[in-house]
Amino acid sequence: MATPYESARLILQLYEMRRDPTMREARNFWMGFFPETIDEYLGAMSGPNGAYVRMVSSYWEMAASLVLNGAIDTKMFNDANGEHVIVFGKIEPILPAFREKMGSSDAFKSLETVVMAIPGIRERIDGYMKRLKAMVAARAAAKS
Repeated sequence: MATPYESARLILQLYEMRRDPTMREARNFWMGFFPETIDEYLGAMSGPNGAYVRMVSSYWEMAASLVLNGAIDTKMFNDANGEHVIVFGKIEPILPAFREKMGSSDAFKSLETVVMAIPGIRERIDGYMKRLKAMVAARAAAKS
């Protein structure tokens, strides 16, 4: 298991990765990305924003795998981050179909395990999704 210092160091390294200009663009894309069907998600993966879809989802899956394998303390990780919950909340409804379509029952398993172990997570996910959708709708209305 990681020491508090080792966990903090890795969390800060993950934060630095999030500051990469392309990663920032990808994360901005994800804020307005709400795939409702597996076809919509797969279409986005192969469309002009496909790199963004893959970059953010694989980043959080990787980060969660570090937690599950003991490289980062779970509580410290969850206390320092929230975006992984948002990303999971967006893919959760289509996850069974994604796993089936990809032939991978383990797709996003690390992310799912870390997120779903958070106490009170269902309400948190639902609240995040509701607020984000309202924010995106308000931005769209302001542009009109």
